[in-house]
Amino acid sequence: MKTILYILFAATMIVGCNNSNATEGFDSVDAKRFAEVIENEEVQIIDTRTPAEFSEGHIPGAVNIDIDGADFEAKVAALDKSRPVAVYCRGGRRSKEAAKHMVSCGLDVTELSEGILSWSGEVER
Repeated sequence: MKTILYILFAATMIVGCNNSNATEGFDSVDAKRFAEVIENEEVQIIDTRTPAEFSEGHIPGAVNIDIDGADFEAKVAALDKSRPVAVYCRGGRRSKEAAKHMVSCGLDVTELSEGILSWSGEVER
């Protein structure tokens, strides 16, 4: 009995050490990897910041879907589920929330872990 409990405890500890976002169903990546992901023309790039933040500068090709907007869920539901999504915000908090929702809608999601603040690539205004 002790052996079984020990094995269960060990398995729980191993699983608990994995990337927590992986259990949420999306990849949370650094800016370098994010840049590689969005090179794929099939990727839908989503900026979850406010329209004012978006207008100050965004990753080229990004579409603004404000996570706090009244139409957020409807706009996410309208995304093409056959194409992957790359999502970001300012610092990573809002995009993680959005990524969780997008995954629950059946989307394949990659999230920029530290947001556009970590982005050193081109910015469109």
